Amino acid sequence: MKTLIDHLANYAAYHRDPRNVFTHFIGIPMIVLAVTALLGRPAIPLGDGSAYLTPAMLVYILSCLFYLRLSLGFGIAMAAILAVFLYVGALIAALPTGWWLTAGAGLFVVGWVIQFIGHYYEGRKPAFVDDLVGLLVGPLFLVAETAFALGLARDTREAMGAHAP
Repeated sequence: MKTLIDHLANYAAYHRDPRNVFTHFIGIPMIVLAVTALLGRPAIPLGDGSAYLTPAMLVYILSCLFYLRLSLGFGIAMAAILAVFLYVGALIAALPTGWWLTAGAGLFVVGWVIQFIGHYYEGRKPAFVDDLVGLLVGPLFLVAETAFALGLARDTREAMGAHAP
């Protein structure tokens, strides 16, 4: 199984142009929020109905297990970030159907347009084209890049540099 370093180094190889990385800091959150909102329905009541479960929650539970398997620290960070996305996505999912679909689809399409603009600058196709796991690694890459910019996770950054393809 691939390690955190394997995934991040492979993803980084597709994201060397700073303009591409910048567009990902805009596009990926938009796409994650869109998916969260669109999978925010249906809300299946649990027990007495005071709690509920959505497809978005199931997807994010599985995603967090993936992240935690790679790294406890990054996994906890991703779980916290995805919890915020679940909250905001639930607010969007609670909108009237037309607004919910417009917001979800609009965020999704605009987010991907921004992503592809970045890859135009990069001159390389997106990482997920070669490995669908790249769809999960993208948000993790942004968290890692943020950590690196803050001077955190230096060992991870060094290991990525040594592992770069």
